[in-house]
Amino acid sequence: MNHNGIAVQILQDAKCFHMPKLELGDLAKVSALKDANLSIFKSAIDAGYGIIAPVPSCVLMYKQELPLMFPEDEDVAQIKARFFDPFEYLMLRHKAELINTQFQQGLGKVAYHVACHQRVQNIGMKTRDFLKLIPDTEVTSIERCSGHDGTYAVKTETYDKAMKIVRPVVKRVVDAEADTFGSDCPMAGRLIAHGMNDASAEPQHPISMVRKDYGPQEAS
Repeated sequence: MNHNGIAVQILQDAKCFHMPKLELGDLAKVSALKDANLSIFKSAIDAGYGIIAPVPSCVLMYKQELPLMFPEDEDVAQIKARFFDPFEYLMLRHKAELINTQFQQGLGKVAYHVACHQRVQNIGMKTRDFLKLIPDTEVTSIERCSGHDGTYAVKTETYDKAMKIVRPVVKRVVDAEADTFGSDCPMAGRLIAHGMNDASAEPQHPISMVRKDYGPQEAS
């Protein structure tokens, strides 16, 4: 964002975006956490900011889940209209010819896992499209569930099932002979790496891939 001349404010006081509580059926906690964030987000929007979050499930809560739960809440509707997936936002800026495309080097072969909570937003393959702007970069998109699903992969009773689900994704990453792999969902990226049984396997968030490719120079 800084490299592209976009003013950034970190919302330090924002609470959890409550997807885990929603999945567990704790709707009272979801409502309480929503209320705790409304004034913070509205203040940012009123100051002219859009809002992004680097985890797809967090974006989905404000794009879809909370508007469905609270259809009469005007504040929720206002936040929905100004909440973006990071690469959705960057591609909007690119369409307006406001993105610096002077990349320093190619990423080579990239195995990119498309997170389920990003696909359901129906915004298209914005991360893939942005990565393809980088010269000498070949992107293999993998549209399969990683099996992590919130707490599913870390519970004793469902861990083995999660590892079975992620196996085809791991195979696609290996078959792609990727120089870099990762997902917009950090948890999915870590589970894919875990399934590779390779201590050197290190997933990268696509934002980190782009940041690395821009090189060390910061925008003034």
